[in-house]
Amino acid sequence: RHASLPSLPHTMMVSAMSLLLVFRTNSAYQRFVEGRKIWNDIVDTSRDFSRYIKLYEFAIGTSKVRRINALLASFPYLLRHRIRPSLISMRRVNDPEYERDPENSLLLYPDASLRDTDPDVAALAYDGEDSAVPRMKRELCWVDKRALPWKLLPGSSLELCARAQNRPLWVCDRMAKELSMVDDVLPRWTNRERLALIGCVDKLSRSIGACERIHQTVVPLNYARHALRSLTVWLWTLPFVMAKDLGLLTGPVVAVLSWILFGVYEIGSRIEDPFQGTLRLSIYCDAIRRDVLTDSIARDTAFELEEESKVSVSEEGKEDAIFELDSESEEYGGDDVPVKKKKNDSFLERLGL
Repeated sequence: RHASLPSLPHTMMVSAMSLLLVFRTNSAYQRFVEGRKIWNDIVDTSRDFSRYIKLYEFAIGTSKVRRINALLASFPYLLRHRIRPSLISMRRVNDPEYERDPENSLLLYPDASLRDTDPDVAALAYDGEDSAVPRMKRELCWVDKRALPWKLLPGSSLELCARAQNRPLWVCDRMAKELSMVDDVLPRWTNRERLALIGCVDKLSRSIGACERIHQTVVPLNYARHALRSLTVWLWTLPFVMAKDLGLLTGPVVAVLSWILFGVYEIGSRIEDPFQGTLRLSIYCDAIRRDVLTDSIARDTAFELEEESKVSVSEEGKEDAIFELDSESEEYGGDDVPVKKKKNDSFLERLGL
């Protein structure tokens, strides 16, 4: 009892503690929702883009459509590797533990989106504004080009994309260049259709910046530290307030409260960057690849209407002829009926009915 504290200060601190935890959790959840919307827009834009280039395949060309589809299928994988570089299995060139196969390996530099909380990167950026500071050295690595997404990149695009520092942006630039080189086919393919397709590429390019905004910019570190310290002090002094009322139950009650409150704080920390495991980005990447490449044969049947229209026209012509014959046979009677019936039978034989 002599070591107990009054409950009034703790009661007054509850409101401040709730504001700190609620604000952090809400801000982290908003970032999670925004990340989910960004990748949903990427899936929708990729599906629309693949549909448009299939509709205008007569002007773009079959080989170019296949190249664009392959680039489009590789885009989400390259973007995922940029905002979550730990997923890609890169090996250092001079690493003695792994033997590199020159035929099936691809040399490249890590393509990681830098964070604004990295002190080394910030110091290099500030020093570069004042003096001629050399660029940060990147270590040369290698990957197996038979794995995703490298096997999706067509032809020489594989080597050129590997050299780029921002690979998903390179893919967008290449797709825009492919579309800009398509000649006009009046009146069905003009600048209007070309700009509409390049607009889809622009949406994919803007999604790169949207993902980088969430990944690079974290919740202010000072706020996170202040919330954690305040919560720790409040829970550390809580037993002295509850001991006089709960007695031996003070320990279990404080343990449960600590587990709940620290759990809420940890949830906010985990979903703060939704691309680091909270969102299953591999599901979105596989969905785009499946819709663009794997199911392309089945999807192509939706654009084939010529044979169906011919069949429908011939069937309608036969039905109209039969209807006319039936109406004529009902109109005339008497002695002419057998003659009309004979003519009708011969006409039906010519139709193949």
